Amino acid sequence: MADNATKLSINTEVLRKMAEIATLEVEGVASIAKKNYDLKDAVKAKGPFQGIKIESVNGALEIGIYITVKKDAKVKEVADKVQQNVKDKIQTMTNTAVTRVNVDISDIVFGDEPVEE
Repeated sequence: MADNATKLSINTEVLRKMAEIATLEVEGVASIAKKNYDLKDAVKAKGPFQGIKIESVNGALEIGIYITVKKDAKVKEVADKVQQNVKDKIQTMTNTAVTRVNVDISDIVFGDEPVEE
């Protein structure tokens, strides 16, 4: 009997976009950070900073997200909701295990100041 199993490959940019959408759905998130505030990661980076990092480790995904939050947000609650929403959405859409979602708060947006793109 022939093995008719198909293999699905998802580009990292697609996964990054899924994580971005799931992150921005959470109340209290102002944006995905566009600047790197972590010097260690800035030195290791080979290209321009992206606010979402995706790594595949032993067939599972590890995700790192840098966000800015709104001034009235409860930071711990926002981070917890981002972790859960990103994990749920990516696992549901890709059927790939997400073992870790690290959320780093890079900045807080006050009042009417523009969110940097």
